Amino acid sequence: MSQESGHYYVPAPSGWPIVGSTALLFMAFGAALTMNKMELGYGLLAVGFAILIYMLFGWFGTVARESESGKFNAAVDRSFRWGMGWFILTEVMFFAAFFGALFYMRVFSLPWLGDADHSLLWPDFVAEWPTAGPGTHEQFTPMGAWGLPAINTLLLLTSGVTCTLAHWALQAGKRESLKMWLLATIFLGVLFLGLQIYEYGHAYADLNLKLTSGAYGSTFFMLTGFHGFHVTLGAIMLTVIYFRCAAGHFTPEKHFGFEGVAWYWHFVDVVWLGLFIFVYLM
Repeated sequence: MSQESGHYYVPAPSGWPIVGSTALLFMAFGAALTMNKMELGYGLLAVGFAILIYMLFGWFGTVARESESGKFNAAVDRSFRWGMGWFILTEVMFFAAFFGALFYMRVFSLPWLGDADHSLLWPDFVAEWPTAGPGTHEQFTPMGAWGLPAINTLLLLTSGVTCTLAHWALQAGKRESLKMWLLATIFLGVLFLGLQIYEYGHAYADLNLKLTSGAYGSTFFMLTGFHGFHVTLGAIMLTVIYFRCAAGHFTPEKHFGFEGVAWYWHFVDVVWLGLFIFVYLM
């Protein structure tokens, strides 16, 4: 079943899914107990995360060895591409729902809450964005666009360029350039996350902007927080790809493992542009 074979490679039965399920079981019980302030929950969460990391190394390592041994032919490669494409589409729908909630709140709900009928209920409410909503008197300052958000936008856009340069280096067979540009991409992603953490601290300490700050606070932290989570996943995937490249994996002709992660990283970049425009600027 080599790459030249016409057969579609089907892997042997694997025990990794049950290992992953066990990890999720520990994490679910751990999260439930932790939210109820039971000390056992922290231990269960730690065990769950440890099993999950073990599963990820084992399962992904198995797939990488299958790929490097030549078991994946063109048909399998097409399946991977379709699978990654559908996965990114689900991520697009995920963020579209949150952007849709923000749109509905600003374009429909806010004018309704400020019309003549509702002015009797909330006479002091001003239907202007940003707002915490009617009945909320805690004051906050919205996050400006031309500080850390603008710097983070520049960082992510630059990381998209370095990721593309790494791809070009791989296609040209320049392994050292490939590793250099990959490291640059990872560094920019981690720097983005560091600045976002600093931004959150600034929001809480100096702007009184919190997750509990009504409509604006909840949408701000929901959208930027989920995006930060995706950047974290992308940086982890890029790190795995870097070590695979350092180990000699991928060729100029066959490197979908790299391409799939690059697609994901570019998707994260595009989502941030939407966030910068609709959350910070407008």
